[in-house]
Amino acid sequence: MKTLNAGIVGTGFIGGRHMDAIQRIPGARIGAVVDADGAKAAEIARELGSNFYTDVDDMLKKEDLDVVHNCTPTNMHYPINEKVIWAGIHLYCEKPLALSGQEGERLLELLKEHPVANGVNLNYRMNALVQDMCQRVKRGEYGRPFLVTGSYIQDWMMKEDDYDWRLDPGAGGASRAVADIGSHLFDTSQFVMGKRITAVNAHLTTVHPVRQQYEKTGGTFSKEKGRLLREVTVVNEDAASIMVRFEDGTDGLFQVSQVSAGHKNDMRLRFDFENCSQEWRQEEGNLLYIGRRDEPNQILHREGAALTPEAAVFTGLPSGHPEGWNDGLYQAIRAFYQSVRDGSYREGAVPYATIREGAWIMKIIEACLASHRQGQWIDVQTGESL
Repeated sequence: MKTLNAGIVGTGFIGGRHMDAIQRIPGARIGAVVDADGAKAAEIARELGSNFYTDVDDMLKKEDLDVVHNCTPTNMHYPINEKVIWAGIHLYCEKPLALSGQEGERLLELLKEHPVANGVNLNYRMNALVQDMCQRVKRGEYGRPFLVTGSYIQDWMMKEDDYDWRLDPGAGGASRAVADIGSHLFDTSQFVMGKRITAVNAHLTTVHPVRQQYEKTGGTFSKEKGRLLREVTVVNEDAASIMVRFEDGTDGLFQVSQVSAGHKNDMRLRFDFENCSQEWRQEEGNLLYIGRRDEPNQILHREGAALTPEAAVFTGLPSGHPEGWNDGLYQAIRAFYQSVRDGSYREGAVPYATIREGAWIMKIIEACLASHRQGQWIDVQTGESL
């Protein structure tokens, strides 16, 4: 079995999680890491037994890579993605895919010339219970969909002195909370439904119009602060209320917040069908809550024997041995590497999110921004009001 050689660009919080996942995959190794902080890159490379660089071009020129993981801030996604695709190397990119829907479309055009395997890290779809819901919807077991509701709420940005690079639209894009965590609601709900979101009506909220930026001494979620650097005028959203419409006419309602006390990474999705409801909560990811009208409600534990055969391959532990956030990311990257190894990515039917899904989510995000500005429903495809 050929060893797949990976390069990691960006060694922050999410880059570290990608590295953990790769090291769990047989026949995969991390051959190189890139970070603007040369000392940090060198230290990580020593631990991994790999090479290090401070420049992506240098890595692409000198290394024989099978896969590149783009774990950089959002503004660097498109230029790095473009270089990797041009080089004919398989690409796994963090979400959101790019700064705009236009950048996403350009990547899709480039893939026509250089058809490499490509994935976007919308990893919640890779939980075994989410995969199971998707398969049962395909089979029609739940009946006609009535309604989709969901929320993704956190508290790590609730104080005026909470600051992150995503507050800078030049680095993170025009949207913050919707792009950062709302993207997961969009992808996971579309995946389960097997239908795209085609229209949105969104209201965005900024609770702190001015924030204090302190010197950061830790990672993304660290509360360690150094000296006060400046006050920053906030131009993107802390929270959002979003009505959506799926292509089959099903309505949905989503809430997004990064300023809700006591909620750490609280993503929930409920699907109401004519036969039952299904609710999955990310922080209790091993449980699926099934609601019924004329029978007792159920709680389904993640267990291979209870899952569809298609979903069972995305769980590796017996019931009662919890699988968590890192496991979902691992399953996504494992499936991506498997498609690279067996060439199944060429057939198009892969379980992980691709650039095509990532580009559509960029259009949903832009439609949310337009809807807030105009106070109207916006068509996702055209960007025009309805």
